[in-house]
Amino acid sequence: MKEKVILAYSGGLDTTAIIPWLKENYDYEVICCCIDVGQESELDGLEERAKLSGAEKLYILDVVDEFVDDYIVPTVQANAVYENKYLLGTSFARPLIAKKLVEIARKENAVAICHGATGKGNDQVRFELSIKALAPDIQIIAPWRCNETWNMQSREDEIEYCKAHGIDLPFSADNSYSRDRNLWHISHEGLELESPANEPNYDHLLVLGVSPEKAPNEGEYVTMTFEKGVPTSVNGKNMKASDIIRELNKLGGKHGVGIVDIVENRVVGMKSRGVYETPGGTILMEAHTQLEELILDRDTLAYKKLVATKFADIVYEGKWFTPLREALQAFVVSTQEYVTGEVKFKLYKGNIIKAGTTSPYSLYSETLASFTTGELYDHHDAEGFINLFGLSMKVRAMKEAELKK
Repeated sequence: MKEKVILAYSGGLDTTAIIPWLKENYDYEVICCCIDVGQESELDGLEERAKLSGAEKLYILDVVDEFVDDYIVPTVQANAVYENKYLLGTSFARPLIAKKLVEIARKENAVAICHGATGKGNDQVRFELSIKALAPDIQIIAPWRCNETWNMQSREDEIEYCKAHGIDLPFSADNSYSRDRNLWHISHEGLELESPANEPNYDHLLVLGVSPEKAPNEGEYVTMTFEKGVPTSVNGKNMKASDIIRELNKLGGKHGVGIVDIVENRVVGMKSRGVYETPGGTILMEAHTQLEELILDRDTLAYKKLVATKFADIVYEGKWFTPLREALQAFVVSTQEYVTGEVKFKLYKGNIIKAGTTSPYSLYSETLASFTTGELYDHHDAEGFINLFGLSMKVRAMKEAELKK
């Protein structure tokens, strides 16, 4: 009986070409596994395609709700954004995909897991760190790093390889954007984006929405509620978190929200330019942030910003299954105990405009904040505070004046 390999399968040209390559170079029984994190139409026709390509079996696992509840929501609660722009859409999907690949590998008694990530990207790091953390005994195969046996350098090469192995599928050799899609976002790389000097061709590029210029001239009000940092409703309708993201994607896409053009620093050392569409995620992150600023005390909010930066780095670098991520998430969860309330905002041509935030746990006091003197605050108390708060600065200035004499 042949040994088995689990292939992370998307149905695209790369992973289709990998099937005969694995059989030819390793003599493995190839079991394809597609993890559904919200790719939608990209999953159409996968079963037939995998079979025609020589796979013994295909698993399609719907993990959208697990993706949202266990990966997206904790990242939103942490307010984690990589390099102040990237909302980690691809990053936090990879550890879940790796986890499911390991589960299928155990079920099938497979000896190896194969992925189609290139040797230049972040995904090879994310997949492999996750697999190592969960199944250190399982071999990892990365064809794009197998220089002696993987001789394909272009789509044309892959198409010819497939045809030579009896796989004549309707793949096109035309150049197009390299995209990654899930429920949270869609990323775009390639073509004019390869040069930071070029403006993106948004008419050709965008999938989830429109550019701000083409958004409606009328703004639209949206109301959201949260309970302990978890979104619970949109416009008065209670929904599970995954459906909330779907609804916010529609609203945000309609109004040109969540389009980010970034030159980011990859884990492997190079800079990379891409455009990300995250309409619903951008709204959700902003709504959560608005609620937190009303509820969290000054010291906790300040420290949480430090945690957010580190949490984002951990997720981006593929270190989800680490003690540090678990520890930081435990801190974040503790901060969410009172993050409950309602957020209202207006979507208008790419903007999310505040329109009112309320919470039973709000620390905002109109009596304290007003210019009139309230019972809890005496203006004269500020004088002693300022004297102590600035004492070190005053002492330093006195010493400098003394030395100048």
